[in-house]
Amino acid sequence: MVGRRCPMSVLTSRPALRWLVPVAAVVTVIGGGAALGRFAAEAEPSLPPRSAAQLLVDLQTARFEGLSGTVVQRADLGLPPIAGLVAADGPASLLTGSHTLRVWHSGPDQQRIALVDTLGQRDFIRNGRDVWLWNSRTNTATHRVLPEGKEAANPAEMPATPQEAAAQALAAVDPTTEVSVGRSATVAGRDAYELVLTPRDAASLVHQVRIAIDATAHLPLRFEVFAAGGDRPAFELAFTQIDYARPDADQFTFNPPPDVQVTEKKGGWEHPEQSEQPGPTNDGGHPDLRTVGTGWTTVLVAKIDEVERPTAAAEDAPDLDLLAGQLPAVQGDWGSGRLFRTDLVTALLTDDGRLIVGAVSPERLYEVARG
Repeated sequence: MVGRRCPMSVLTSRPALRWLVPVAAVVTVIGGGAALGRFAAEAEPSLPPRSAAQLLVDLQTARFEGLSGTVVQRADLGLPPIAGLVAADGPASLLTGSHTLRVWHSGPDQQRIALVDTLGQRDFIRNGRDVWLWNSRTNTATHRVLPEGKEAANPAEMPATPQEAAAQALAAVDPTTEVSVGRSATVAGRDAYELVLTPRDAASLVHQVRIAIDATAHLPLRFEVFAAGGDRPAFELAFTQIDYARPDADQFTFNPPPDVQVTEKKGGWEHPEQSEQPGPTNDGGHPDLRTVGTGWTTVLVAKIDEVERPTAAAEDAPDLDLLAGQLPAVQGDWGSGRLFRTDLVTALLTDDGRLIVGAVSPERLYEVARG
């Protein structure tokens, strides 16, 4: 186990894990769950012993020229049977079932993520200052030119690779986290150590986070989240194939298909902490957001105005009023509202127009609502 000197800078000073940290946003987790098992197990390799502290240093000092590979994401959050109230084509869709992504990375200004599913393909491509978001199903594309010195964040609001997910989890390493070494494994044909993060706070619904780290390249190959009381991952990201050769430059050139509808926009997708102005964006498309707490029990609070609530009339958007009507009513000295629960995430929609979300117990949400 690693002591209290585990640095928060393990995220900010680790270039290998910073290349696509996604937008932090309220995660809408509604839909139907799917049965989930761990990725097919391979024989446990025999590796020289390494401590948790050594593995953290490995992650911090990892360097690579580029990579490409296939990532499989699986989620089984114990969602209630209210599928159909959310569009299948959106960030929330990544929180149910199984998904396949192709990823390419070549330096800090060339990245590509392709989500391939039965409805088509969605690509996020950065090539220098040019950023493209393309949807094959709707044959639409959004193009942005980044200002000098700005980084592009994955707008999908969900981690797309084990590197992204690990970066977010490692940011929570502090005295509230027990860090240990798990069993060695073989992931995508590579021998790997396993770093285990266990929250000490009983209010967290996360039991453990397990990160398989390439024994040679020191990059995360698999990321698993186990909910309290669960013996299978509630959320899992893993490379099934990885190549550390630098991808060809053509992979980052977007050639719009025939008749594609292209929308030009200014600026880039920014992380909330990079935004110059607090509160809603200029286009009014997002509610006010704030966080309460730190580490594993951080709670996100959003103010939802009626004008900002998506309705069934909006294309590919769930009707929040219809959804709320199917959730159990709760009340207390904090007020009243509706409670949404999964094995890993709890959300409280209050009658006074707040959405409070976290990987915490309902009691923690009530405490935040009371404040």
